[in-house]
Amino acid sequence: MFDTPAPDVRDRMLAAHERAAHLYGLPAGSPRRVWGYGGRSLSSPAGDGWLRLVSVPAGDKGGTLWDGPRLAYETLPGAVPRPELLGLRDWQAGGHAYRAELYAYAAEPVVSPCPAISTDPGLPDVWWKETAAALDVLGDTPVPDGREAVREEYLRRVIPQFTGHRVDTITWSTAHGDLHWANITRGPLVLDWEGWGRAPYGFDAATLHVFSLLVPETADRVRVELAPILDRPEARTAVLTVCAQVLQAADRTDFYTALAGPVRRHLETLGAE
Repeated sequence: MFDTPAPDVRDRMLAAHERAAHLYGLPAGSPRRVWGYGGRSLSSPAGDGWLRLVSVPAGDKGGTLWDGPRLAYETLPGAVPRPELLGLRDWQAGGHAYRAELYAYAAEPVVSPCPAISTDPGLPDVWWKETAAALDVLGDTPVPDGREAVREEYLRRVIPQFTGHRVDTITWSTAHGDLHWANITRGPLVLDWEGWGRAPYGFDAATLHVFSLLVPETADRVRVELAPILDRPEARTAVLTVCAQVLQAADRTDFYTALAGPVRRHLETLGAE
């Protein structure tokens, strides 16, 4: 999803990914590679599964991003669709800690290779029904202590700064925290659970809507299908948070740059508080 990192990070992660495949007795070297931000993670098909490698400086592991996928697999209800976690291996080398997660392969492709869609994906009615049901179940699931997808200090700072709106009372619920179109398949299966946790109510639905604004017919479909979430007054803070995130990163990430204009126009439709 992100660009290939600098050569030193690329080579280190490729070597570690090959080691991870060896630990599981799987073939390595698939030409299909999915890089995380700054080369922090590297994923690719491996045998009949999907092998995801994540790396942090040694001594930094143990944070919410490190344990997110494991906790999601262990604690979330089966009604929240996600790939089965088949194995998990940790090791340290050369000043870095590594975690290799082996998942059952998701046969269905992601809805879009880019987080923000540029064409209508033409999703069937059943997809919308199952996604809405999954978001309801996820939102009602208790969050393990300390897991925050969005910090209150952050949203109270960026919402006034980038949207001009204020934040009063916040209603919290459980969210994936990064539910864009490249993290959900046509199954649907929801991928990439490292950052899930507490977020303003409606955060995942708001993310899907804002990341659809380049395609008005899809944005309208999100509004209709997820109206029971997005129409609640409590969801306003989530919408403002996602808009602020886009505008904050608009000068350094291409798809955020493309979204910035539609997001500003969307903010105008929200009106004064």
